[in-house]
Amino acid sequence: MLPHNRPVEYGRDSFAASVDESLRKLKTDYVDLLLLHWPGSPVPMAERIEGLNAAVEAGKVRHIGISNFNTHQMDEAAKLSKAPLVTNQVEYHPYLDQLKVLEDAERLGMSITAYYAMADGKVPKDPLLNDIGSRHGKTAAQVVLRWLIQQHGVVALSKTSTASRLKENFDIFDFHLTADEMKAIHGLARPDGRIVNPQGLAPVWDKAA
Repeated sequence: MLPHNRPVEYGRDSFAASVDESLRKLKTDYVDLLLLHWPGSPVPMAERIEGLNAAVEAGKVRHIGISNFNTHQMDEAAKLSKAPLVTNQVEYHPYLDQLKVLEDAERLGMSITAYYAMADGKVPKDPLLNDIGSRHGKTAAQVVLRWLIQQHGVVALSKTSTASRLKENFDIFDFHLTADEMKAIHGLARPDGRIVNPQGLAPVWDKAA
């Protein structure tokens, strides 16, 4: 996945060159997924989406998507794109209600790729998540990753610097959260739950359902 996250390079004259530079650094001819990060840019949306589609047509990208777009921007981008937008990568964890984005993504045929799943270290310390984990012989982190992927159309991103944690992150396919457990985890969402919100780049976020 190649995140195109430099809004200054969204213009028609610089977008393709930026993609080429990234491919050279990755030492590859193409990537499977190119994301247009952060909607805050003076470049018109049509021009930015045109750049994504040009990368597909040039064979440099197999699939394209967006990141950190609100529902209005998701709709606009989908209408402008010739190629399907396969995902909207957004912050998503138990403390942030993303129901509106999830519903819009399903309507548009997109997935949601969830980043910041551990909520900046809050997840491993959460009593409810640890309690649910103890019922299944799992950690709080595994519970949240399972909660994410158990939702329709949600892909979970995870990262770690230790081999044991890497194995732990993958070990989430041998248990199933109950409907009550899923509901309880959703209930952790709060109005101030958003963590990533860079001024000048972030949109006006959708209000919680």
